[in-house]
Amino acid sequence: MKAIIVGGGIMGLCTAWGLARDGHEVELFEQGPLPNPLASSMDEHRLIRHPYGDHVGYARLIDDAYVAWDLLWDDLGQRFYAITGTLALTGNGADWAERSAAALATIGKPMTELPVTDLTRRFPQIEAKGVERAFWIESGGVLFAQDIVAALARHLARQSRVRLHPHTSVRSADLEQARIVTEAGTAYAADVVVVAAGAWVGRLLPDLGRQLVPSRQVVIYFDLPAEDRAAWAKGPMVIEKTGDVGLYLVPPMEGRGLKVGDHEFSRSGDPMAERTAREDDIQPLLERCRSLLRGFDRWRTDRLKACFYTVTDDERFVVEKHGARGWVMSPCSGHGFKFGALMGLELARTLASDRDAAAHARWSAGLEAAAPT
Repeated sequence: MKAIIVGGGIMGLCTAWGLARDGHEVELFEQGPLPNPLASSMDEHRLIRHPYGDHVGYARLIDDAYVAWDLLWDDLGQRFYAITGTLALTGNGADWAERSAAALATIGKPMTELPVTDLTRRFPQIEAKGVERAFWIESGGVLFAQDIVAALARHLARQSRVRLHPHTSVRSADLEQARIVTEAGTAYAADVVVVAAGAWVGRLLPDLGRQLVPSRQVVIYFDLPAEDRAAWAKGPMVIEKTGDVGLYLVPPMEGRGLKVGDHEFSRSGDPMAERTAREDDIQPLLERCRSLLRGFDRWRTDRLKACFYTVTDDERFVVEKHGARGWVMSPCSGHGFKFGALMGLELARTLASDRDAAAHARWSAGLEAAAPT
């Protein structure tokens, strides 16, 4: 089989990896360099964790995701991951952490509730103002995202069955005939076309523009005093939801930066626009940091970064067959990277078999316990 993949982020690259390791031919097209610094995949790190609110399906998939990442580490010859554990906090009437703990208990992944009075003793980096309940699980950690993408692109470039086309924008994709045409006017054909174009998918396939919405998100990296950085380098990831702010904190593992972001979706922005970000964009997030993190007044902004999610209304992934010979791949809404290796492997298996496409779509949306057989 020959496949064309449009998009060189984590999903497109992992699908190419899955297809190539099973002996299929792949041509992958990316509008910018590989890796592309504007891609949603390109940042120092991404989190992987079991707590998932009420989304039990995605919580179940985390173990499968770890297996897929281990397979990728074997192929790459390097592991791009560090364990941190997961600290989930809620307050102000929000109950995401409680719902996560209840859901995980049903699948044999119990979280430990920590008395708030003990929280700052165990994690002295936390000030914990406004925290009403705290839950801990040993699993979870940091995937070094841009290192993974770069290593995967290099790996694929060495595969005889893979041809990479960086700096090659695609003008149109015919998902009925499995053909694409580049902006230069060159046509390519294959047995199947997979569109994994991230925040640009609506430009290529306008009918999906309302379902898959670009969402500009600002994250902030901090320059910490040496003693604070040393403490956080041994610290947990933090997922904290207290009503209006959905804060996540990525600790500075293995020399990377400490990052804080807000998971609340802007549902606006143009991925082609200039990406300068300002602290004014995230004032509520900074105020929450000030009350939650001990010594925050000593922290200084190292850099701000504007990136893009691709958001669905229900935050579920879209990996669906479109047309007779096409697929759209958008595991999205800001929680897809952790499943990149798994989503790529399973889509490759579905493309090369008689698996049911509708069952695959339900599985990727977190609605089925296991991938279709």
